[in-house]
Amino acid sequence: MGLASIALGGNLHSAFGQPEETVRAAMRRVAEFGTDAKMSSLYRTRPVGYAEQPWFVNAVMQMETRLSAGELMRELLRVEAEFGRDRSAGVGNGPRTLDLDLLLYGGEVVDTAELTLPHPRMVERAFVLVPLAEIAPGVIHPVTGTSIGALLARLSEGERAECAMVLDA
Repeated sequence: MGLASIALGGNLHSAFGQPEETVRAAMRRVAEFGTDAKMSSLYRTRPVGYAEQPWFVNAVMQMETRLSAGELMRELLRVEAEFGRDRSAGVGNGPRTLDLDLLLYGGEVVDTAELTLPHPRMVERAFVLVPLAEIAPGVIHPVTGTSIGALLARLSEGERAECAMVLDA
């Protein structure tokens, strides 16, 4: 069993409804791959990179899974496709129905063509750290050796405020 932390986000309407409904449905679907799932609140967040798009709904979930990190990532990509995401189309960091990122898998450090763990940009993204710190502030980032709560505290107040709007407690 491995403890997986997964980021969820989207900013386009899907067959499941508005982005909030899509993220909630995706949480339920992803929870099927493990046990003891913990889910953060939903947050409305400003787009990063490509700014000319709707704001996102973001969340993080954590669960125990029997799948390996690679197997879980392949399942997450299948779920994205089920929810209408085509990773080969569109603008990088552009609008999407659903984005699922495997952030952490226990203490594993992986760097392959398929998967990089921990997620390479998670430590600089409030839309990841705020919801992850909500459900798992004491989890240690395997490369920095720092807790998620401490990584969040390193972000500026302005960066943290980007994630201040909780949609669903």
